[in-house]
Amino acid sequence: MNGIVKNIRESHFENYEKDPLIVRSPGRINIIGEHTDYNSGYVLPAAVDRYIYVGISLRSDKKISLHSLNFDEHALCSVDHLEKQPIQWVNYIIGVVAELGLELPTGFNLTVFGDVPMGAGMSSSAAFESAVAFAIYRLFDLDLSRMELARIGQRCEHNYIGVKCGIMDQFASLFGKDNQVIRLDCRDLTYNYFPLKLGDYVLLLLNTNVSHSLASSAYNKRRSSCEEAVERIKNVYPGVESLRDVSIEMLDKVISDKDEECYIRAQYVIEEIQRVTDVCEYLAQGRLEEVGQKMFETHEGLSWLYEVSCPELDFLVEYVRNFSGNVLGGRMMGGGFGGCTINIVRECFVDELIEEVSQAYEEKFGIALGSYRVKLGMGTEIIG
Repeated sequence: MNGIVKNIRESHFENYEKDPLIVRSPGRINIIGEHTDYNSGYVLPAAVDRYIYVGISLRSDKKISLHSLNFDEHALCSVDHLEKQPIQWVNYIIGVVAELGLELPTGFNLTVFGDVPMGAGMSSSAAFESAVAFAIYRLFDLDLSRMELARIGQRCEHNYIGVKCGIMDQFASLFGKDNQVIRLDCRDLTYNYFPLKLGDYVLLLLNTNVSHSLASSAYNKRRSSCEEAVERIKNVYPGVESLRDVSIEMLDKVISDKDEECYIRAQYVIEEIQRVTDVCEYLAQGRLEEVGQKMFETHEGLSWLYEVSCPELDFLVEYVRNFSGNVLGGRMMGGGFGGCTINIVRECFVDELIEEVSQAYEEKFGIALGSYRVKLGMGTEIIG
């Protein structure tokens, strides 16, 4: 980290002759709880030790001067004209400034560097938004809470990036704690921390390095199926507001055809919401093997019922099942149709597993497999 901070500080001073405030914001994983957020359920994310770093300093004019160390690109705009730019990474910064909902007294200089892998399901974009929002909040001494900063990042994603995401990613980036996962209630945004005591095990992400084009249209169809199930159930149970309020018994009573699409989509969500609750109990009791089993169950539900997996993800999860004891659990992570699997692997077995599964995956699909060991870390913070 010291090398990164030194590089940001030196680059910023070289460009702007000012010593910057330096903030870092982490990427995130989600232990369990996929596609439950828009159904008012629970999610179980955590911040990880991959970060977006931002160095920021005040200007005496209304200009915003930006420098990306990753892309070696510069950009210049104004706080008075916050229009979308052709360079996409610039829009994350412009969007955050715009969504603050207030006029800044001056402009600022900003240097950014990141080591959160893009497209790996660790939400590099949310980490970027959170880092920028937090840096501006501290630089200008604004009266904003961390939850408000998370909402600013979410609105930036909606209005400037064009992704209608939930708030989980920004929330996890801002609220993370060392060795803790966060159960976030997506209905009222209350949250609780639970310890993740891994002992001899570590978290390993395996990146398929694929992204199938079905993802956005499939997301909309599944969301629509969930909404259809809720509307039909409300006709019999008027108190139902979302699938969070529905049991399997209620689903069976109202939708008798268990092969109907809205039935199997709702079944997955109802079971997944319960799995998050179960995993939190297991974590509190230190029952890591049961946590792993629930992860495997989640993948089965995502693959067979919600149908958002893909051959590459299924292959990786089935492969690691062969190593009982050395691998406690695994599942696809994120929206689906590509990205990473998340796995609980015995630390002394990690290198052997990566070598074996990488060779098997490349032989099967002709694609190089990515891998990342991650640790749970602190949320957005000042580091220099």
